[in-house]
Amino acid sequence: MALELPAIVGWLVLVVHPGLGLLCAWNALLYKRDPRSALAWIGISLLLPLGGPLLYFAFGVNRIRTRSLRKRFPLPIDFGYEQSDDADMPHIEPALPAGPIARASAQVSRRPCLPGNAIDLLHNGEQAYPAMIEAIRSAERYVYLSTYIFGASGAARDVIDALAAAQRRGVTVCVLLDGLGQWYTLARARPLLRQAGVRVAAFLPLRLWPMRLHVNMRNHRKILLVDGMVAFTGGMNIADYHMASSASKRRVVDLHQRLSGPVVGQIEAVFAEDWRFATGEALPEPIPPSAGVGMAQCRVINDGPNEDLDRLALVLLAAMSAAQRRIEIMTPYFLPSRELLGTIQAAALRGVEVHILLPGHNNLPYVHWATRNMLWELLQYGVEVRYQPPPFVHSKLLLVDDDYAQVGSANMDPRSLRLNFELNVEVFDAAFNATLAGHFATAWNASRLVTAEEISQRRLAVRTRDALCWLFSPYL
Repeated sequence: MALELPAIVGWLVLVVHPGLGLLCAWNALLYKRDPRSALAWIGISLLLPLGGPLLYFAFGVNRIRTRSLRKRFPLPIDFGYEQSDDADMPHIEPALPAGPIARASAQVSRRPCLPGNAIDLLHNGEQAYPAMIEAIRSAERYVYLSTYIFGASGAARDVIDALAAAQRRGVTVCVLLDGLGQWYTLARARPLLRQAGVRVAAFLPLRLWPMRLHVNMRNHRKILLVDGMVAFTGGMNIADYHMASSASKRRVVDLHQRLSGPVVGQIEAVFAEDWRFATGEALPEPIPPSAGVGMAQCRVINDGPNEDLDRLALVLLAAMSAAQRRIEIMTPYFLPSRELLGTIQAAALRGVEVHILLPGHNNLPYVHWATRNMLWELLQYGVEVRYQPPPFVHSKLLLVDDDYAQVGSANMDPRSLRLNFELNVEVFDAAFNATLAGHFATAWNASRLVTAEEISQRRLAVRTRDALCWLFSPYL
């Protein structure tokens, strides 16, 4: 007699699950670096029939591998996908400027800190998009663009038109879109770009067959490169809601940076490796680094879900540990690891002024709730936290003392520091630091102080909800 469907499912659970569950648990035991993560995945794989192994296969397995480009580029560059042998790692000369932060980030990134750069701060789409379009229109050889989200209406359509025009006049245009982020807007850029003849690739696109479900491993970098002369990076996607003057309820306040000088070559190297990983194609050799055009000393730090060091996390720890006077953090998503949390607490105990500026209105409420559950651990040691008023502030920056800044795409949460492919730029320059400090001070003065009493007096139901969200913070 033919078995009924419930019986078939029961037999599958009984026969298949033990083997799959043990296999996934064994994989998590060997390859997860955080014991809490390993224990959680082992429990899910063993205790959730069939669904546990499927969840681990979709969200828990790291299959990202790419090859190093150290032989292609003359600088001591490693791109953060595979761990290199110490014997192959080139000797690193003392970074410029000398100091504990510069030395630590040189060892972690395996890149020199390059002098002679100029960096401009761009506020919102009103400043960033016209500057980007102007650079694209000036292109003579190539335009490389990588972004997480790329819309196709309003201001985003203007960027598409500029890319299409560059393609028509013979400029090589390569656009790399994240395989998941490209679906975040109803009006999508990819079809329009392809119609214009632009080369478009997806980074880890989602597909059922052959199965590729890297839902958690996203390319969150934002890069625009033109002729090896100018680069744009930061936290801003390309979408109409980044226009701060927009009437949209989704409008976002954000920062972006325009860079010129030798550091552009480091950014281009990161894009080249991402492009080769997504397409299998090697881009032409980059133009030699340009001569000095400014006073800023800069270094690129890229990170990703790999078997190498947690580069950004290590540099953040080193920078905050070296702080003598002040640490200022602006980030939309703040869920620091226990190591980062302890470093911030220790800085405050040493007498360092620590200011953390978070959005009062968050586009991901559950992240806001999870953050609120752990703020008391900072407030009790004198760390000052403020909430910025709406609209949602997506800006990210770190300032340490008077001459160190870090800007880019990374947030201060597990998704950015453990799961996403990110790109930040270190800037050793008192003038740029002062510009960022002025922006931070203006936002700080317009924001609301968060007190320990406010956190402790939350209703029991609210505290429970916040704690439950915090429990899942490694996966938010």
